Amino acid sequence: MRSIGEMARDSGLGVSALRFYDRAGVLVPAWVDPVSGYRWYEPEQLEEARLLARLRRAGMPLADVRLVLASWSGADTDLVRKLLKAHLRRLERGLSDARSEFSALRALLDRRENVMTSLRSATVRLSVAAPELAAALDTVRFAASTDPELPMLGGVLFDMEGEHLHVVTTDRYRMAVAQAGIAGHEGSRVQVIVPTPLADAMRALLDGNGPVRLAVDGDRVALEAGDRQTAGQCLDHDFPDYRRLLPRAPGRRTVVEAAAFRKALTAGPVRSGESGAHDLSVLRVEDGGTVTLCTEGAEDPNCVAVNREFLLDALTAGARDRLILEIGTPTTPIAVRRPDDENTFSMLMPVRLED
Repeated sequence: MRSIGEMARDSGLGVSALRFYDRAGVLVPAWVDPVSGYRWYEPEQLEEARLLARLRRAGMPLADVRLVLASWSGADTDLVRKLLKAHLRRLERGLSDARSEFSALRALLDRRENVMTSLRSATVRLSVAAPELAAALDTVRFAASTDPELPMLGGVLFDMEGEHLHVVTTDRYRMAVAQAGIAGHEGSRVQVIVPTPLADAMRALLDGNGPVRLAVDGDRVALEAGDRQTAGQCLDHDFPDYRRLLPRAPGRRTVVEAAAFRKALTAGPVRSGESGAHDLSVLRVEDGGTVTLCTEGAEDPNCVAVNREFLLDALTAGARDRLILEIGTPTTPIAVRRPDDENTFSMLMPVRLED
């Protein structure tokens, strides 16, 4: 017999995905310990699990996956072949449609004028308190993208306007925003994207309590702290308009004790998303304002699923004993805010659960 952990390791399906497929009746373990609830699988179920993993990686709908698994070991493979062929046709049609839409979008982009050039071509000299800038960078660093296909997200946006500097990062699945006060900037709004390694080098200089000097000269940015300096080229891209990504209406709010909530998330139940690649925590705000973790069998339209690792990162970046958790619908982002500074927050995209 194989344990669920061994099955996950050898099949390519995560533990949470195996639990989901058990509940769905697609891949049922040979034996479940009546006391512990631990699942055990027969050795021959490994081939079935590997087949299931391949079908789901190919994006086959669960209804068709059931039929393929039910027919796979039979003498007549005609149904399996027809299901595979039909799914491949769906994928090819979808790819063709997507190519047409992207071609139209590229044509629209080619016709657009670049109205953002002025935001990243100015000369700026300003000062900012070292602790404020350090705290801001610490808050947003976790959400910076590492995807080489999206280099414009591989840095920290410095958005300077009036008396405020906003630093922003996003990797599409999460976004973090922090604010610091600045002095000496009286011009119009200026934005630059500081590459992540340069932002890290800046953070290393911010070990004092006094002001530091930030300078932007076209595509070059520099930070001076006393007699130390770090400088480099800005990324030659435009950052997404993060203000358009902010929630339009606040969700249900509750205050959580960060340490206790982290402990509950770490030890609590997890679910599987569409890809099964990440452990998800499923949250619900009760009428009394408390947050509960939905169990595997709970079906509640008000439950919101989120990548557990991302949520733990956001709680750490919040850097407060108590944090505000803002939860809306299952399709709107979750926000993690500080009670004393609501201009500094993280947003996490919800994840669709397996169905």
